[in-house]
Amino acid sequence: MGTHELLLRAPDEATTKAIGAALAARLEPGDVVGLTGDLGAGKTRLVQGAAAALGVEDPVVSPTFMLVREYEGRVPVHHVDAYRLSGAAELEDLGLDEVFPADAVVFVEWSDRVEGALPDNWLELILHTRDDDLREITVAVHGNTWPDRLPAVASALARFAVPPTQAPSQEQPRDQPEGQAQEQTEGQAP
Repeated sequence: MGTHELLLRAPDEATTKAIGAALAARLEPGDVVGLTGDLGAGKTRLVQGAAAALGVEDPVVSPTFMLVREYEGRVPVHHVDAYRLSGAAELEDLGLDEVFPADAVVFVEWSDRVEGALPDNWLELILHTRDDDLREITVAVHGNTWPDRLPAVASALARFAVPPTQAPSQEQPRDQPEGQAQEQTEGQAP
């Protein structure tokens, strides 16, 4: 995990919704949240929790066949599903000012398919399903404004966070110099 990432765990759908609700407390009009990861990992459930916390009373359903659903709440919510889009140009054809209005919070499922159309500053949630339906959610920032906001997001999501000692580590073992570890793996067969 990078310095601008968090790792969360959700053992069930209710927790996935609760993560969305906790995140919503730190979202502002104009924010874009991209959701990527495994099919069926809870992207729509997370948006449901966030939308409810933002005052949306209507049922939030997957926008797969409409591409964009708009909801009224204390803060308007736009829910985009880019699964069937072939790239950023198709999202741009919908009119970016309409898809990403300055007065709404926008959630983009399958944002990796349209990343070129996303604004410079956005928050990414990467959802993966692990054993026993456990979901791991990596929160990553994009742009120059989100790194400053990440501590507040981390605080809101603290009860779902994986302690650093349990998070997967990409670091070299402390007792082995970097060069030595690299030399050992280069000579080994894949």
